[in-house]
Amino acid sequence: MRHLGVIELTVEETEALRLKNMKNLKQEEAAKSMNTSQSTFQRILSSAYKKITKALIEGRAIKIIKK
Repeated sequence: MRHLGVIELTVEETEALRLKNMKNLKQEEAAKSMNTSQSTFQRILSSAYKKITKALIEGRAIKIIKK
């Protein structure tokens, strides 16, 4: 594992993924839960999806970081 490249996912991105995909909240509900606008929530979620996709395609590790 230590030889893998790392993709860093923020705690905020991780929470957005959890709310949308595990709790099955609509974006409006998830944004409210995170105390942010729906458009900001969408940007956070989009960023998280891109990072996870890159990690899967390129065989990289995912590290959750505090920002």
